[in-house]
Amino acid sequence: MAPVVHMPEPLCLIENINGRLLVNPKALKILSAIQQPVVVVAIVGLYRTGKSYLMNKLAGKNKGFSVGSTVQSHTKGIWMWCVPHPEKPNHILVLLDTEGLGDVEKGDKKSDTQIFVLALLLSSAFVYNTMNTIDQRAVDLLHYVTELSNLLRTVTSPDLDGVDNAADFMSICPDLVWTVRDFYLDLEANGRLITADEYLENSLRPKQGTDQHLQNFNLPRLCIQKFFPIKKCFIFDLPTHRKKLAQLETLHIDDLDPEFVQQVADFCSYIFSHSKTKTLSGGIKVNGSHLESLVRTYVNAINSGDLPCTENEVLALAQIKNLAAVQKAIAHYDQQMGQKVQLPTETLQELLDLHRVSEKGAMEVFMKNSFKDIDQGFQEKLETLLEAKQNDFCKRNLEASLNRCSALLQDIFYPLEEDVKQGIYSKPGGHRLFLQKREELKAKYYQAPRKGIQAEEALQKYLQSKESVSVTIWQTDLVLTAREKEMEEARVKAVFMKAEEQRLGAILMQHQQMMDLRERLHREQVRQMEINRVYQQALQQRAQERRLKEEAEKLKERFQAESRKLQDEIQHLQRNDSPDNTCILL
Repeated sequence: MAPVVHMPEPLCLIENINGRLLVNPKALKILSAIQQPVVVVAIVGLYRTGKSYLMNKLAGKNKGFSVGSTVQSHTKGIWMWCVPHPEKPNHILVLLDTEGLGDVEKGDKKSDTQIFVLALLLSSAFVYNTMNTIDQRAVDLLHYVTELSNLLRTVTSPDLDGVDNAADFMSICPDLVWTVRDFYLDLEANGRLITADEYLENSLRPKQGTDQHLQNFNLPRLCIQKFFPIKKCFIFDLPTHRKKLAQLETLHIDDLDPEFVQQVADFCSYIFSHSKTKTLSGGIKVNGSHLESLVRTYVNAINSGDLPCTENEVLALAQIKNLAAVQKAIAHYDQQMGQKVQLPTETLQELLDLHRVSEKGAMEVFMKNSFKDIDQGFQEKLETLLEAKQNDFCKRNLEASLNRCSALLQDIFYPLEEDVKQGIYSKPGGHRLFLQKREELKAKYYQAPRKGIQAEEALQKYLQSKESVSVTIWQTDLVLTAREKEMEEARVKAVFMKAEEQRLGAILMQHQQMMDLRERLHREQVRQMEINRVYQQALQQRAQERRLKEEAEKLKERFQAESRKLQDEIQHLQRNDSPDNTCILL
């Protein structure tokens, strides 16, 4: 009777120390003691997605595998828990809880890949644990399988033959159990309710079409369909209120969502009843000792950079010859490019043309020396290497152009830099002279040959690095020009003030002269007026004297007339001699 396995708690089986996988001897010792066939259930998924909780339930325990309640991943490496199988007598259920993929603190994609590969190779039931939905990211993550297609066809123990037929292949491949945690969608498609298995089938169904986008979409799905002939899907609701998730291990079943409890029970029931015994090629049932050997073999193979697989002699020969053909082609390419290329090339197209000629020659060398490169894997590898060579030449061409241009710029612009240091341009108008000289040197730089494709960028970077010098000269120019302008303005102002003073003096003198002239004119006018007055008086006096004389003459004449009249009357009277007239006359 086989000894009873007793593991009260999980034990680390494989850990990653500084990028190298190490196997725990204590765990191997436990495996080596197991004589019964083993059902190996491994779980893989992103970190902090509740993988350990499901594995504890499979072990029939609430605690065991570490269940974390923070954003920090708890499980590191691969942990193992061996318990008697609850439904298969004389079988051991080996539970493998794996380190979460995509741990931001770990940041080691290589380790993720190794954990993923080991889980696939060791398990007979592969649980892929994702969150919320089956989305493209989850499919792409499982697309690791496509990188291991050849491995999964041929992987086996070192002393066993490879897979010869489809039935044998199906027996060694693990069943896929896709678990979707905290599922929030309605299981409905095209207006009808669907099962979780139909949801998985729809998610993995390829689309019709031949364009590249559809091919990229279909490739991972076809590989998953191929490598996991048996697939099952379970969806899980949120276990309880989010605030209680931190105590998930200690919560009573009544504190959990009844739907979640039933979903976990259905999951465990399926794993117990449907998970098959781990089987090797040829139908060999694996026991603990075999599993120990597989662990050692796979870990050693991964650490050495190779993976265990069986190849026939023709394929081995093809690999050797095709690898040599790739090396010859690369050597031919290096020789041709070394002879033809002088870096830096004047243009990128010149380099690409030389690359295409050398690439064509390298492909001809490969085709001549290759052997049964049926899937064109080595040709694609050569194309990848040649592309890398091209990229390297482009990079070196850039560096050579940059070095050439840097040296040329230093040589051409050195005199200008020296003039700047000596203060040649620290004067009014200096910035204009600086720019003029710089343009002359730029023209000289443009005329220099074989600068390469970095010519303009190198020049602009150099000019940009010297922009502060230009700004300083410009500022100095502004200050000195402003000072010179102020001095000129002061001189012009002084000249203007002197001229204005002279002008005002002349105006004052002219004004004074005009005042004197007016004074003289006034005096002359007064004198003339006085003369006119005297003259008028004289005229008036003469007129008056003339008038008096005339009046006197008139009076005289009147008197004389009166006298003659009187005389005449006297004479008349006398002639009459009348005494009465004489009395009257008297």
